[in-house]
Amino acid sequence: MAIDDDGAQPAPEVPLDFPREWYEFYDPADPEHLISVDLTWLLSRWSCVFGTPACRGIVAGRGDDGCCTHGAYLTDDDDRARLAAGVAMLTPDDWQYHGKGSGADPLGPRGYLEEGDVDDEPALKTRTHKGACIFLNRPGFPAGQGCSLHAVALKRGIEPLTVKPDVCWQLPVRREQDWITRPDGTEVLKTVIAEYDRRGWGEGGHDLDWYCSGSPDAHVGATPVYESYAPELTELLGKEAYDELARACRLRANLGIVAVHPATAAATRRLSVDLKYEQL
Repeated sequence: MAIDDDGAQPAPEVPLDFPREWYEFYDPADPEHLISVDLTWLLSRWSCVFGTPACRGIVAGRGDDGCCTHGAYLTDDDDRARLAAGVAMLTPDDWQYHGKGSGADPLGPRGYLEEGDVDDEPALKTRTHKGACIFLNRPGFPAGQGCSLHAVALKRGIEPLTVKPDVCWQLPVRREQDWITRPDGTEVLKTVIAEYDRRGWGEGGHDLDWYCSGSPDAHVGATPVYESYAPELTELLGKEAYDELARACRLRANLGIVAVHPATAAATRRLSVDLKYEQL
């Protein structure tokens, strides 16, 4: 188990199975698109804590990597093109390993991609360098620690999702899509928006040293996920569908959600105790 420099242990992660509230609605822009959303997750206070002591990293002893240790698999040609456009924005001042990964051929010996496999099928992924994703700026780099692609997007005033691999900007939101047949024989596309918990990574997910979505240490956001992840959810669903999702989330929050995410509940209880001690 990871331990902070001051000897403190992380808060225990919550169990993977617990009550959740779901809401289904049809996309206002497409009556043949059914959307099912996990309100327990979207109304949680999860927040990315990368770069803070709260982030333990997914691999023991590499807390500074966050979730960037293994590199990112690319989903399709569009994902690869988006990444290439992001790489073209990077300079040596933005990217610590610019000279190691900015070669003319992305898959060459000085490129930023390497071959891997997903479910025994060949796939491309961002190359690892010195134990982590080549795009990860390490502590001490003058431009700052963290994903160089994310940083250059913020520097240019654009959304990070426009330059990062799909898996990087979507996590820990999980989108699944499938065509379903209704009782009358008609078909609709069903999209499910939920929490990408440990099990989303398959059997290997249980071996991660720490995972943020189930940790109270990461449920410290000032706003719920549906608000803090508005750009990402809009990209995944479309603007009209996101607006309807946000309306439903606001309504549910005002009514009082029944199935609160247990990591958010634990973080809230801990904050309440800390405030009481401060008042003593």
